[in-house]
Amino acid sequence: MLVDTASIFVEAGNGGNGLVSFHREKYVAAGGPDGGDGGHGGDVIFVVDEKLSTLMDFRYRRHYKAENGGDGRSAKCSGKNGADLVVKVPAGTVIKDNETGRIIADLKQVGQEFVVCKGGNGGWGNCHFATATRQIPRFAKSGTDGEKREITMELKLLADVGLVGFPNVGKSTLLSVVSDARPKIANYHFTTLEPNLGVVDLGIGRSFVMADIPGIIEGASEGIGLGHEFLRHVERTRLLIHVVDASGIEGRNPIEDFDLINNEIKMYNPLLSERTQIVAANKRDLVYDNEIYDGFCEEIEKRGYKLFKISAATNSGVSDLMNYVASVLDDIPVPVLYDEDEIQTEIISFEEEAPFTARVEDGVYIVEGKWLKRLLGSTNFEDSESLQYFQTALKKKGVIKALEKLGIEEGDPVQMYEVEFDYIK
Repeated sequence: MLVDTASIFVEAGNGGNGLVSFHREKYVAAGGPDGGDGGHGGDVIFVVDEKLSTLMDFRYRRHYKAENGGDGRSAKCSGKNGADLVVKVPAGTVIKDNETGRIIADLKQVGQEFVVCKGGNGGWGNCHFATATRQIPRFAKSGTDGEKREITMELKLLADVGLVGFPNVGKSTLLSVVSDARPKIANYHFTTLEPNLGVVDLGIGRSFVMADIPGIIEGASEGIGLGHEFLRHVERTRLLIHVVDASGIEGRNPIEDFDLINNEIKMYNPLLSERTQIVAANKRDLVYDNEIYDGFCEEIEKRGYKLFKISAATNSGVSDLMNYVASVLDDIPVPVLYDEDEIQTEIISFEEEAPFTARVEDGVYIVEGKWLKRLLGSTNFEDSESLQYFQTALKKKGVIKALEKLGIEEGDPVQMYEVEFDYIK
């Protein structure tokens, strides 16, 4: 079973906390601070694995978390770094951030890696805060939180050539006679319910991958049937072979079928309508009305398409079609699915964008933010030096200036999570 979409929650490890510790040794009356730093949290790394072909495993596990960093230790020993979490995905996986809807990675090559969430930094131990005037720092820094996000993965098949067309026009038969693929074939609509891949080998240096994209129907671009699930696989292909039942044996108009499929492709993604397209007028062996078959071929050639008259069932004309495809593929570049500007080349750190927020509610000035929450956790409010460091940090980060812009006066109450105090200039 092909599973080509999955939504999961990924979370990097938190950084370990720095330690407050002082050197204690016999005959050493006043050892200095020796608290070690916390270890870095592990990253969440996605790696393309050639052995995977679906996103099935992600249907059963939805939460992925890397290891936290260890806390600092005495004697200036750092905590252990958290282990990275390596998540294996198949080639052709596109990763989107659920909150922003933006594409953050397009993993196409085997072995390609991408850090989806970065681990938090370890906090500094109190040995870092010793100065000539502050010789006994009784505070340390907490580790930062690892990044976390909900993502959606989409698998888009990596194929050079895509077979498109209405159901039961002979796409699966064509794939089976030119490659090692063995798709399910029967004389009824929607035999193929998931894409099939096959390698077409025409000799040394003349092979390519071809995908049978299941029957696209009218309304597919709007999600009717399995439209979006099927159409997304067309995006990866460099060239399209549009297979049309031009025999007219089912009473359908092949020109109308051709236009309907192209319209659905264009409505789904306008760039796909510009993809090189070769038309295969199939079921030549079943023609009972030459006027319908020949009329279709004349109209398609009049529109400027390269056309081949074939019968996939009897292999007539198929060799010429495959040789032509191989000859033109080298001149067709790999399609770019998205503008480079749309792809986030690195993870956005939201705390850098908005380190804190400040507002007034019922006369109380409320300040919040991830950075501020960590600062509060690493501050010893009973220690004057730690409190001084806290006040200096508020000034450097612009908290004091933000409160003054809001009109704070001396003595006004300030609330920072569980901590409340009166503002003093």
